[in-house]
Amino acid sequence: MSHSATGHSATGEQTTTAELTAAVEAAHEAFLKGRSATPAARAGWLESVASALEADAAALVGVASQETHLAEQRLTGELRRSVFQLRLFAAEIRSGEHLDATIDHADPEWGMGPRPDIRRMNVPLGVVGVFGASNFPFAFSVAGGDTASALAAGCAVVHKGHEAHPELAVLTAAAVVRGLEAAGAPSGLFALVMGREAGVQLVGHPLVRAIGFTGSTAGGRALMDLAAKRPEPIPFYGELGGINAVVVTPDAWQERREQVLREYVGSFTLGMGQFCTKPGLLFVPAGEDAELEEPLRAALPEVARHALLTDRLAGGYERAVEEMSSRPGVRVLIPGSFDEAPRPTVLVAEASAALADAELLRREMFGPASLVVRYSDDVELLRVVGLLEGQLTTAIQGTPDDLAEDTADGPTAKLAEKLAERSGRVLWNQWPTGVTVSYAQHHGGPYPATSSNTTSVGTAAIRRFLRPVAYQGWPEEGLPEPLRDANPWQVPQRVDGVWHRSRVEQGADR
Repeated sequence: MSHSATGHSATGEQTTTAELTAAVEAAHEAFLKGRSATPAARAGWLESVASALEADAAALVGVASQETHLAEQRLTGELRRSVFQLRLFAAEIRSGEHLDATIDHADPEWGMGPRPDIRRMNVPLGVVGVFGASNFPFAFSVAGGDTASALAAGCAVVHKGHEAHPELAVLTAAAVVRGLEAAGAPSGLFALVMGREAGVQLVGHPLVRAIGFTGSTAGGRALMDLAAKRPEPIPFYGELGGINAVVVTPDAWQERREQVLREYVGSFTLGMGQFCTKPGLLFVPAGEDAELEEPLRAALPEVARHALLTDRLAGGYERAVEEMSSRPGVRVLIPGSFDEAPRPTVLVAEASAALADAELLRREMFGPASLVVRYSDDVELLRVVGLLEGQLTTAIQGTPDDLAEDTADGPTAKLAEKLAERSGRVLWNQWPTGVTVSYAQHHGGPYPATSSNTTSVGTAAIRRFLRPVAYQGWPEEGLPEPLRDANPWQVPQRVDGVWHRSRVEQGADR
C-alpha cells in the first residue's frame, strides 16, 4: 500500500492549502484504521521505521552535514539516538503499560455506596501536528521524539519540516513512509508538509487534535495562541528553550574552580551553543576578574568552531549578544566574534545588577555565549535565583560537605528547592547538555521553558498524545481488549486497586 508523504516535493517546495488538507484528511483516515492495532503490531511499525532510517543512514547524514554545518560524527550519533528512541518506545508500548488499564468491578459494599462496574484506559488523540527543530535535525525533527511518541501512542502524524534543512526533511520522511509501508501500517499514517503558511493551517485544521513543537519562545507562543483560539482548543506541547542556570557553591569554587570553568566552556559551546540545554548562566562567588578570565582563556581555544545553523540564527545571535553587552552592569569578559565560525563570548555581571534588571537572567543568547553572575553570599544568591523564569534544567556544582553539613533549612537545601521550583531537571555536579532517552527522563519545565508540565524526551512523552476513557456497565464482549477480565492483550491491569502484571512480564521473571 502507498504511504505517500503528501504535501512535499523532492525539493521541499511549499505545501499548498489543498495539499495540507489532503494530508490531514488521509492521516485521519489512517488513524481510524490503525487505532485498534495491538501493541505488538504498533511496536512493529516503529521498529520498521528504525530499520529504514538505519538503511538510509549514510545518505541522511551526508545531506544533513551539507544543510546544517554540523559534523558527521555529531549527526551520526544523533541519528543513532533517534533509532534507539524508536526501538525503546516500541518496547514500551509492547508492554502495554502506557494504556493504564484500570478495572473497578461492581461492589455493592463500596464505602460511599454501591459501586458500578467501571473501567478506564488511555486511547490515542488522533492526528498530531509536529513542528521540527533546526538545531537537532534528527532527534527533534521529522523522525524525532514528537513523531516517535505520537506514533507510539497510536496517533497519526503530519510533520511540518523545518526550513533549515528541507532536503533532509524530505529524505527522512521518505524513510519513515517506507518503514511504515513495510510493516503494513495504514496508508497516510505519516505525512510531511513544508512552509510557514502550511504550519499555521496545520495548527488550525479541525481534524488535528494536538501539536508538538520544538523551537523559539516567540514562534512557539504564536502557535500556542493559535491552538488556544481555535473554536475547539487543542493541547500544545511546546518546548521553547531556556537559560539553564548553573550555580557553583563557595566550597566547590574554592576546591575546583579551574575544572568547573573548563567543563562550563565545554558545555556552553557544545554544538556552538545551539543546544536547548546550554548553560546560559553561571552563578559563582564574587571575586576578581583574573580568577575567571585566566581559566576561561585557557579552555576556550580548545573549542571546535563552525558556522551556526543558519544565517538567520547567526544574525539573531549577534543581536542578542550585543543587546546583553550593552545592558547596565554587564561587561564583556572574553570578547568573541561574529564571523562565519564565531569565537565564544563570555559576559560578566554582579548579582546586584541582575537584581536591578531581571532581564539579565532571562535573555537567551542562542549561540556560543554565556553570562557569569557573581554573588556575594547565600542570601544574595537565593534572591537572584528567585528571579529566574522557567528552565528546562538547572544545576548545582557542589561538594560532599555542602550536603553533609546541610539541613532542611540549610543553604544548599534551600537552593535546590528554589531550582526545583523553576526547572524540570535539577543536576548535581553535572552539566545540562546531553539529554539521555530513558524511562525517568524529564525534558520540560515551567513556562517559558515549555508550555505544559509534560516531557518531550523519554518514554513518558508517549502519554502526551493519549487521553483516558472510562466504560461503565459494559458486558465483557463489548469492552476494548485491555479492559476485559480475560486480558487478551496481556497488558498490566489495575484490578480493584491492585496492580496485576501481564503474564508476558511474569514469564520473563521466571
